[in-house]
Amino acid sequence: MSLDQFKQEVLSEPQKVLVRNQLKNIGYRAHLNQPNVLARAYALESLFSHCKVQLYPHDRVAGSLLGIMWPQQEAESLPSVPDYAGNVFGERSFVTNADHYGPDYQTILNGGIGGILEKIHHSLQSIEREDHDFSKKSQFLSAAQLSISAFANLLGRYAQAARTESAPLECQAQREEMACACARLASGAAPESFYEALTLVWFCYLAFVYEGRYAMAFGRMDQYLWPFYQKDLELGRLTHEDAVDLLAHTLYKIGQWRSITGGDDVSNIAVAGVDQEGRDACNPLSFAILEAVRRCNIPGPNLSARIAPSTPDAFLKESLRVIGTGLGYPALMNDPVNVEALARMGYPVEEARDYCMVGCIENFLPGKQPPWSDGRYNVPKYLEYTLTNGRCLLTGRQLGLATGEPESFRTMEEFMKAFQRQLEFAAEEYVCVFNRENDRLNPDSYMSPFLSCFAHGCLEQAKDINDGGTPYPSVHGAGCMGIATVADSLAAIEKMVFVDRAVTLPQLVESLQRNFKGDSLLKAQLLACPKYGNNDDFVDKYAVWYVDYISSLFDRYRTRDGGRFYIGIASNVNNIPAGLEVGATPDGRGAKEPLSDAASPMYGRDKKGPLSVALSLSKPDDRKAALGTVLNQKFSPAMFASEEKLDRMVALVRTYFAQGGQEMQINSVSREILADAMENPDRYRSLVVRVSGFSAYYVSLDPAVQLDILSRTEQG
Repeated sequence: MSLDQFKQEVLSEPQKVLVRNQLKNIGYRAHLNQPNVLARAYALESLFSHCKVQLYPHDRVAGSLLGIMWPQQEAESLPSVPDYAGNVFGERSFVTNADHYGPDYQTILNGGIGGILEKIHHSLQSIEREDHDFSKKSQFLSAAQLSISAFANLLGRYAQAARTESAPLECQAQREEMACACARLASGAAPESFYEALTLVWFCYLAFVYEGRYAMAFGRMDQYLWPFYQKDLELGRLTHEDAVDLLAHTLYKIGQWRSITGGDDVSNIAVAGVDQEGRDACNPLSFAILEAVRRCNIPGPNLSARIAPSTPDAFLKESLRVIGTGLGYPALMNDPVNVEALARMGYPVEEARDYCMVGCIENFLPGKQPPWSDGRYNVPKYLEYTLTNGRCLLTGRQLGLATGEPESFRTMEEFMKAFQRQLEFAAEEYVCVFNRENDRLNPDSYMSPFLSCFAHGCLEQAKDINDGGTPYPSVHGAGCMGIATVADSLAAIEKMVFVDRAVTLPQLVESLQRNFKGDSLLKAQLLACPKYGNNDDFVDKYAVWYVDYISSLFDRYRTRDGGRFYIGIASNVNNIPAGLEVGATPDGRGAKEPLSDAASPMYGRDKKGPLSVALSLSKPDDRKAALGTVLNQKFSPAMFASEEKLDRMVALVRTYFAQGGQEMQINSVSREILADAMENPDRYRSLVVRVSGFSAYYVSLDPAVQLDILSRTEQG
């Protein structure tokens, strides 16, 4: 079956409007007097009952994201009622743990929908009427039962459509296979084949997106689908090529969200790495997923390749080949560092080894904790407050602590103590703001009965996923920005002010206030100071301090339900808007210019090649960054053009990971092509680049982001 024909059918869809809330509102309106959790389940039932059943003629797997996208005229025919979904009943947001989640797919694959319903029934029978939470628990379980039954009904609707809707003659056998799979799964049966297992996982994801959730990860797809793949190969009812084709059809539809909304869903798939016993988990399905991604040739879904010392070089090389097509993914994750980072947070090492990624690069234990949330911590701004006694360089307002005027610091040690006080205050403020926002929404009013069916412990305990149902509490990630901006600035202060005594700290601050106007010589001297990314201990020691100190700050705090705060060295293009808030910095950066990108050196300042970058960036202890880090590297396409060069790339990644580096993501595109794409976007509509934690079509990005990617140092 031609994947190209299917792609064309998807691309030819006319423009439609999102009707998710309108379909939910039908259920909400009919059950306004019901407890919130039940009303939410009835809203989901309405959504799954009224959404469109969309079948493409040349599709291999049923289901489409367009079920909640209707033509404008049809959308206008829906009842005009208050927006119950968005206002009256409300919806959780990212900060209050609604999305960025790795579901427990293994349980539903083991027992099917029937297994979930059986678990709910058992819990309903087990609740004691004397239990002071009897009413709350029974309502939650009834809502979960209603939600998962509605999900079964959605599969049943697709089974019926696959049998009754016309299809091209050459597609009728595939259409019958589609109908049989959906019907079996709708009946509650557990999947028996790779095709049925893939269909069930895809429909789970479809249901999450329909519900309104974002960044729902597929987790370790090559692990939970492997037994089905292996069995089907042995029985002769599946070939490797057929599995790749089925995966490609499915992954292409996941990426359809971009064409529907113009944005990214950032649904992440993790492959390879080690199993819970620490053994190599790379298998032929890991390679099949890479091949399917290559065939799709679109920016998403996100793909993360877990690389352990035991991971075959052949897999790492194949990952690099896919990156070299220009896709910029998979992101390469260092298994030992990520496992140790999670173990440091208190998880048993066996469970830590089963991590996946949610969103961009966030480490997650699938099904064992509530959905993820994170924010950004603008470290260079607090360096600015240290230089100015708490005053904003851009506005003159007192926004930070008063930790001393510039002339009061006689040594670098005194300056660093003041900087630490600024960071300490800012971390406390950050945590308080997050926890207060999280507390603002009562968990009882924002229960998630359907999502709770895909978490360990929720149904057994009759507790919602955000109300203590999972084995582990919620976590929050603080994405710490501008590590290179800070390290370079501190090195410049030490060298220029306290070692060479070429300028006083008050004089430096005055120059920063003027944005170096009239101080071109001083700016040149600051730019000539040691820079992060060149394997120079004079500056690298400040990056080490950055991770050590900031992680120690956030280690003090807990989320509202007792979970940890993770730090990460990540920005996800927020280095651009964050830079607009920061005046000139002692590293020679101008006012309002972008901060350094994630964990990467400041663009153009890494002068000694990729190995020196790797050696610099592996000095901070990334095991203290449980959220994750993002090292963006840009290599010339020529570096992927031969086996010899690919071997050198493998050696570079292995060296970086052996030294303790946590993650690397690579763009394979030349500066010339990017510059031409900015000038002539119509020629480059299909040009994909790695942004930071996700890939995107280059010409669709904001010009500031395009320029940021263009400015990255081109290696090789």
